[in-house]
Formats: sequence, C-alpha cells, structure tokens
Amino acid sequence: MLGKIREWLRILVVLALLWPVLVQCTGNIRHYKFNVMMRNITRVCSTKPTVTVNGKFPGPTIYAREDDTLLIKVVNQVHYNLTVHWHGVKQIRTCWSDGPAYIAQCPIQPGKSYVYNFTVTDQRGTLFWHAHILWLRATVHGAIVILPTLDLPYPFSKPQKEVVIILGEWWKSDVEAVIDEATQSGLPPNISDAHTINGLPGPVSTCLSQERFNFLVEPGKKYLLRIINAALNEELFFKIAGHNLTVVEVDAAYVKPFETETILTAPGQTTNVILSANHKSGKYLMVTSPYMDSPLILVNNKTATATLQYISTNVSSTTFTVPPHRNATSIARKFMDSLRSLNSKKYPAKVPMKIDHSLFFIISLGLNPCASCYKGFRIVAAINNVTFVMPSVSLLNAHFNNRSGAFTDDFPGFPQYAFDYTGIPPENLRTMEGTKLYRLEYNSSVQLILQDTGLLSPENHPMHLHGFNFFVVGRGKGNFNPKVDPKNFNLVDPVERNTINAPSGGWVAIRFRANNPGVWFLHCLLEVHTTWGLKMAFVVDNGNGPNESLLPPPNDLPKC
Repeated sequence: MLGKIREWLRILVVLALLWPVLVQCTGNIRHYKFNVMMRNITRVCSTKPTVTVNGKFPGPTIYAREDDTLLIKVVNQVHYNLTVHWHGVKQIRTCWSDGPAYIAQCPIQPGKSYVYNFTVTDQRGTLFWHAHILWLRATVHGAIVILPTLDLPYPFSKPQKEVVIILGEWWKSDVEAVIDEATQSGLPPNISDAHTINGLPGPVSTCLSQERFNFLVEPGKKYLLRIINAALNEELFFKIAGHNLTVVEVDAAYVKPFETETILTAPGQTTNVILSANHKSGKYLMVTSPYMDSPLILVNNKTATATLQYISTNVSSTTFTVPPHRNATSIARKFMDSLRSLNSKKYPAKVPMKIDHSLFFIISLGLNPCASCYKGFRIVAAINNVTFVMPSVSLLNAHFNNRSGAFTDDFPGFPQYAFDYTGIPPENLRTMEGTKLYRLEYNSSVQLILQDTGLLSPENHPMHLHGFNFFVVGRGKGNFNPKVDPKNFNLVDPVERNTINAPSGGWVAIRFRANNPGVWFLHCLLEVHTTWGLKMAFVVDNGNGPNESLLPPPNDLPKC
C-alpha cells in the first residue's frame, strides 16, 4: 500500500513539473535548418555570387499549423552579418526571435548560428520570412504557410491545390555594392534590372533565353495562390490573362471575398486568391509590373512574366495580357477599397474603440549635410522629422536589462511644427537624428495617423509594424483633418494587416492594441527609405504577471 502511495506521489510530482509544458505546447514542434551560403545564380544572361538559404532562390517554404512551435536554426556561412525576420508573425512574448538587426537582436556573425524559437499563436494564412539587415533580403527570403487547426476549415471552399507565388526584384550587380555606392554619394541607389516570379524574370529584351515559371492546372479545379511581394523597393501589380482572381485573405487575415482582374501588393504584403481553372485548355500569361504614381520616382518598368498552362495543352501560342500602367491609381485604389475584414463570429474584427494613445506621424524625405556626398548633401528620410540612427547594440536587450544610453523614449507623438504637409514644402529640409522610441503601456490602445508629405517628392510608403496586426480604419487624400475625417472611419469591418501603404499625397489611419511586450520596429518596407532612416520603434512595457511579460533571452542569443 505504501509503495502505491509513493508511486502516485511520483506521478503527481512529474505532472506538476510538466504542467506548464502541457498547457503551452498544444501544437507540434517543427524543426528547420537554414544554411545561409553563397551560390552562383544566373538571371537575365548574367551570373553572380548570391546569398541564399540552402542554396535556393527564393528560399525554402516554412510550413506550420496554427499553435505549432517552430525551431529554426540559422547557420551563417557567408561573410556578412545576418538576421532573419519572420514577417507578420506576432511573436507573442518572444521578441528575441523577431529578427531585425540591432532592434531585437545582435546579428549572427559569420561562422555562428542562432535558433529562432517561437509559437504561431492565433494566426493562419500566408506570411514570409526574410533577412533583416543590409539589403540581403533581396535574395534571402521565402514563404511561411500557416495552416489552420485541423478542426477549423477555411471560411471558403477548399481548393484542390495550393501554390506559392513570390514576386521579387533582381540586380545583376551585388546589391550590397549598389547600396554602398549610393550611401557614399548620398544619392538614390540604382534600380533593379528585372522583376521575378518565383525567382525567374521570364524572357526580356536583353535576354530572350531567360526561363520563366510555368504553372500547370487542370480544367475545372480551384487553386489557392499564396502571393508574396518580396521586392525591395517596388509595389507590384499582378494579373493572369483570361482569369479573374477571388481575394480571400491578406497578411494572414481573412477578408470578405471579392473578385478582381488585378491585385496590388506592396513589399511585405501577402495576398491569397482563389483561381478557378475555367478554361478547357491553353496557355495564359502571368505578369507582374510596378505601381508608382509619383512621376519623379524612378522605377524598374520591366514586366516579369510566367505561364499558366492547362494540362494536355498542345498549342504553342500564349494568350497575352497587358499590365496596368505604372501610375494606374484608379486600379490600385479600387483594389484597396475592396478589402474588408471577414468580421464573422469565428473571426471578429476586434477594433479598439477607446483610444489611449492618439499619434500623428508625418513621413518625409530630407537633405542633411554630408561633406563627401554629391553637392554636400545626402538624402535622408524621417518620421516626425526624426531620422532614426541605428544603434550598435540590441535595443531589446538594453530595454530588458534597463541599460541606459542605447536609446531614449521621447519619440514625438506629433510633428514639432505643423505645415501644409501635401502642399508647398518648407525651405528647410534638414532633419533631426536620434535613436528615439515611443513607450506604450501594456494593453493600451493606439490610433496612428500616417501622413505622407510633399518634401522632395510625395510617394507611397508601405509601413510595416512588427509584433502586431492592426486595423486600417481610414485613408484619404491631402492632409488629415482630425475634426472631419474620423467621422468616416470604418470601425465595423476594417481590413486587418501588418503592412499598409501611407498613400502618396495622403494619409492612412490604423488602430492596434499594444498587448505584446518588447521593442517593436515600425519602418517603411521600401528598403531604400529604411536605409535613409524612415523608421522608429515602440517599446511596450510588461503587463501583470509572467503571461504578460517578455520572456528572458535565450542562451544562444548573438552578442554584438
């Protein structure tokens, strides 16, 4: 009898020790290994050494199911410092695995490794991963596919097949040499030489032998296309000749389905669409081309092509389609205005109604003195006239350990001086410089107006917020009017995203709840603007108790 009691006590002790694990590990644990290596890759009839993951461009797709834990070991075998960002993954309490260099971690140095350890919580859909240092994400990127739990089907008819389509840019030159040259001169960098669909540009005038991506379909079947814009500096249109697309999700958040001929996607954004193979046979051209409604901004006007081909098609001819004009603002606006959250019982739109922090950020370009630069100035970018200065240590580590000197938490919630933001610009285009953060209390609600300006040139700015999704409650042309515009906010079913365009010569309003402790980057996904300083970060304090607090740093966290 005494022996049985002792055995039961042992079992109870083991269960008590395992209880936190049993509670938290409701999904599977999935292991991935990323070997970051150089590989010679040929595109548009030119070969160059290229930074890749596991020798692939684009890199491997990460597959997970909601509630799974991912352990991704990144081994740096190249001569660059490296980090990887899991774009759109909320990283609940695991900011150490978010990835932006010197914000959430110190870089993985050459010859070193780091295991990114995080759980996918309350998310399902398409996201993507990419390098988050220098311009390495030009080729170091890939898809993240998060499947819903087995007991939770798609809120639309299940397609017969799913296909990842990654849109990107390609430079014949080393992209790091491109941005280094631009930084030294203070001028904009050279534009890319080609666009790509799943890593391939298709035939171009300077290289007719260039291979294109070919997608086989069967008549009568439905396909889920998981479309990702992995380009560095350009918003892109995407369309398929002879086929309409039904949009069902953006940025891993379901939307009310709508049909469109053309989708618009900014760098960092993802779009899931249903393609109905409603022809009996044939070949149909897929195209991706740039969207830019500012005539002063130079973009790569080359169109990347791929082929959708019906199985058993014998014809050699292809049905063509014409891509939209680069300044097709009406097409872009119609697409963005069609996006609405599903807002169903299972997937409600939890829009914050009471606001604790009402912020107004103006986005601008500027000119700061630079003795070695062209004409003595370099182009910079700023939020509220603050050009962000990257630190040499991890801001998250400084915050966690209460180390002073790495940053200040006095980032301005409003511009210091008001002016006609989209009208005649002021004469002084100089900005302040600093490593300034904005502090938020845990679980506080935030409304943020992102206002474009005409300083140097108006331009769309795809802004990405790490650590959170947000609701896009309003947008408009011209200057935001705080007395009039909020009356027209959509607080019922606004689209939920992690990356949103601040429109050229206009504004966009977002709302989110700061319920994730850590240091979270906000920056423009046009890599050239991030390089120029168009970025800042929020520091979100811990809440009450361990479940509302940042986890301690992992043992293998890289050091600066």
